[in-house]
Amino acid sequence: MSHKPTVLMDTGFRTVDEIFAPGDLHRLHSISTVVTDVPAAKDSVEAVICTEWRFGSLDDYANVRAVINVAGAHFPSDRFAYETAFRRNIRVLSCTPAFGPQVAEMALAMTLASSREVCLGDAAFKRGEERYLHAGNEGTFTLFGKAVGFVGYGSIARNVQKILAPFGCQLMAYDPWLPDSYVEEHGVRPVTLEELMHTSDVVFVLAAVSKENAAMITRTHLESMRPGAVFVLVGRAHLVDFAALTDVLGRGEIRAAIDVFPDEPVPRDHAIRSVPNTVLSAHRAGSVREDLRLIGRMVVDDLEAIFRGIPPRRLQNAEPELVGRR
Repeated sequence: MSHKPTVLMDTGFRTVDEIFAPGDLHRLHSISTVVTDVPAAKDSVEAVICTEWRFGSLDDYANVRAVINVAGAHFPSDRFAYETAFRRNIRVLSCTPAFGPQVAEMALAMTLASSREVCLGDAAFKRGEERYLHAGNEGTFTLFGKAVGFVGYGSIARNVQKILAPFGCQLMAYDPWLPDSYVEEHGVRPVTLEELMHTSDVVFVLAAVSKENAAMITRTHLESMRPGAVFVLVGRAHLVDFAALTDVLGRGEIRAAIDVFPDEPVPRDHAIRSVPNTVLSAHRAGSVREDLRLIGRMVVDDLEAIFRGIPPRRLQNAEPELVGRR
């Protein structure tokens, strides 16, 4: 590559070392000239790597071909000129797929901790109140052959599906943004949200946040769940009536594994902290330091493709039909 494109990089709250392994950072510098401040000649910039757009008007960057968000999601629609980007065929990419494997692993770990009462058993043991063998398993269940529902069938759900394979679960999904045939082709049965909630032994809430799905999982949905079923919330708390969830959990009707909350840090006096049939985590599912470097690998892979005139395949493309709804 005789011409080395200029890449403007401002990783914001992420450090360069956090998201780029040395080899991938070397690759980035070998295919581009990396600058960390907006150059005087903005039209020299061909790609931007950032956690938020704070570089002025996109119109000032006449030759930009890609804007890559390494924060973990696409830019909010009121903070980035998507219409301009789409009109100019600028790729707007997000590193969301990089989080799929680690979030899926945490979702499985928290599910097993809940269904097998690992945390409750540990706490009882430390109090000297442990129950051995059958007595300690009166309320537990295994995942083998169980009915599992995905609320949202995107990249994280598909990663969860992969690691559930050995359990032979009966899989179903609710995702109004996907055709039934697509879901079926992946070996998953498309269902309504109502059917999913009242027939699943485990419910994974993984849908992307949109303007229309705030608190779409209601008290009625939660109360319809099977007694003892596990509600796994590792996507966004936006999707659930969290007050209703806390109340239903407090009655001991279902269990939950929760990694995300409406307000973080969670208030010290929030009732969710004292509900015994929960496994709680401080938004840690997607923050494993060693795996964050998958972000950098995907970024460089896609920039190499873009600079060669090939479509990017690793990161998530912003889609005109959806950005305004997120």
